[in-house]
Amino acid sequence: MRKFDDLSEREILALAIANEEEDGRIYADFADGLRENYPTSAQVLADMAAEENVHRRRLIDLFAAKFGEHIPLIRRQDIRGYIQRKPIWQLRPLGVEAVRTRAREMEQDAARFYRLAAERSTDAGIRKLLGDLAHEEDKHDHLAAELETRLLTPEARQTEDEHERRRFILQVIQPGLVGLMDGSVSTLAPVFAAAFATHVPWNAFLVGMAASVGAGISMGFAEALADDGKLSGRGAPLLRGLVCGLMTTAGGIGHTVPFLIPYFVPATVVACVVVVIELAAIAWIQWRFMDTPPLSAAAKVMLGGGLVLAAGVAIGSS
Repeated sequence: MRKFDDLSEREILALAIANEEEDGRIYADFADGLRENYPTSAQVLADMAAEENVHRRRLIDLFAAKFGEHIPLIRRQDIRGYIQRKPIWQLRPLGVEAVRTRAREMEQDAARFYRLAAERSTDAGIRKLLGDLAHEEDKHDHLAAELETRLLTPEARQTEDEHERRRFILQVIQPGLVGLMDGSVSTLAPVFAAAFATHVPWNAFLVGMAASVGAGISMGFAEALADDGKLSGRGAPLLRGLVCGLMTTAGGIGHTVPFLIPYFVPATVVACVVVVIELAAIAWIQWRFMDTPPLSAAAKVMLGGGLVLAAGVAIGSS
């Protein structure tokens, strides 16, 4: 890999051309990825991609005038310490706010590059163009804001924000809630059955850990294999499976940890308090994100959890 300070003016211009081409294609990829669900933001990014192409052509014209027609291939990954761009497939599922943040970072990186390149240039024409491009990249944040003001009307932004909320619920909240409910409720019976059967908290802890981890793995695979998310709009199956599995495990471990207390009665009391907190959290999530009436959510969750808890106590005491 080369150091940036070791590059000649010819190589710096070649790198700038490659940077503009790559950034333009990234903006175009962002626009293509958002077009179906966020058409207005996609248009903003498409306009920014067009602006990068203008910069690229200006750089190519200057390079041809100074150094000839052949442009050597020099890329970001060839320069030591250069910030790398992740390909779009590593960023999916695309979130509109994440894309906007990434776009601003790209413009800031480009402006910094042009300022450093201009400082190293001794040719007046090259120095002028690089300085102008640094200034234009600095202004791109304002350009994006102007484009968003012109294209992202309040109605369009509200529509996109609502879609983003629905996507977040489908891809994160829903599988997480399913996992939390399963982990918090289904593991109650084996944990409390072990506790009341042996009156040894450590045994209940081991059973609870085994049940929580096992349920997490099972639920994670079940959610990931349920569908690929294309038709349902539920997003990447790997993300859903990971969220569901982790929340299932967390839901079971919550009321398992108190059984690390070596005394049966205090451990059981603390575990029961944790169970109430877990069930209240589930009811709150249902009310906050799933539009379930709060009293109805609390009643259903508390009833189901209470029945499973009672079943575990009854089986363990028999």
